[in-house]
Amino acid sequence: MGAAQAGMLGAFLQLVMAKFPWSDMYLLGYGPMDDSHREFVVLLDAMLKSGDEDFGARLEAFARHAEAHFAEEDEWMQRTDFPPRQCHADEHAAVLNSVRKVMEVVAQGDIAEGRRLAAALAEWFPGHATHLDSALSHWMSKQNFGGKPVVLRRNILQKS
Repeated sequence: MGAAQAGMLGAFLQLVMAKFPWSDMYLLGYGPMDDSHREFVVLLDAMLKSGDEDFGARLEAFARHAEAHFAEEDEWMQRTDFPPRQCHADEHAAVLNSVRKVMEVVAQGDIAEGRRLAAALAEWFPGHATHLDSALSHWMSKQNFGGKPVVLRRNILQKS
C-alpha cells in the first residue's frame, strides 16, 4: 500500500470510527475495574481521534495503560484463584501481542495499521467487558466481603 493510499485509509477510518466515548454501560460494579475501564476507553478514544502526527504517542500511552490494566486484572485473578482465569489471561496476552506488533509497524510509519488496531480494540472491548470482565468484577466484589462467593444450593426434600 502506497503512502497516499495509507493516508486515505487512515482518514476514512477516522471518519468511520470517529470516537469511542465512555458509557455507563461499561460499569461492572467493582470500582477499581470500572476506573481502569474508564481510562482504557478515554485512551482508546484519544487514539481514534488523533491526527497522524500524534498517533504514535497516543498508541504508546494506550499500550502502557493496557499493560498495567491487564497485569492488574491478571494479578486479581491469580491472587483470588478466579476459576476461568487462564482464558481471560490468554485474551489479555493476545491483545498485548497485537498492540506490540502494531507499535513496531506504526514506528516505521504505517499509521493505517495502527488505526485498524484502534478500530478493532473498540469493537473488541464491549464484548470482553460484558463477558469476561463482568464475571471477574462480580468475583472481586464478593472477595471484598471476606471469602469466595457463596454458592446457593436448594435442598430437595424427598417424600418417602
